[in-house]
Amino acid sequence: MTDPYEFLAWVNIDVVAAERAMLDGDDGPRRAIWSTQEPVSALGAWRTAVGRTQLVEEFEVLASTFSSCLAYEFDLLSYDVTDDFAYTTGYERIETSVDGVPRSFTLRSTQVYRHEADGWKIVHRHADILS
Repeated sequence: MTDPYEFLAWVNIDVVAAERAMLDGDDGPRRAIWSTQEPVSALGAWRTAVGRTQLVEEFEVLASTFSSCLAYEFDLLSYDVTDDFAYTTGYERIETSVDGVPRSFTLRSTQVYRHEADGWKIVHRHADILS
């Protein structure tokens, strides 16, 4: 069985760092933690993507709108981990600039992860704005 503490450490370090980078205008770290294997999908607060090609396009567009991230916190509500799959749900509390305008908002997010040869990768994300 996969160690849930190792999975949560990866989420709290790598996933959080990638989201913070995205909110600062850099989609590279986010691309690195997402699977390159199909299927992948994102039902985002602002954009939706199905398949790796659309996903990369979504990341590029989102990164071009974000800058000057002041804060990003992930408040985990629930999770589960098996050998090959995991999920997390929680609140993402964000302070960043969107199109140059400072904004604070909270997203409700659910992510699904697949354990691949090189470690955990995100395969699905659903997020919407709470406030």
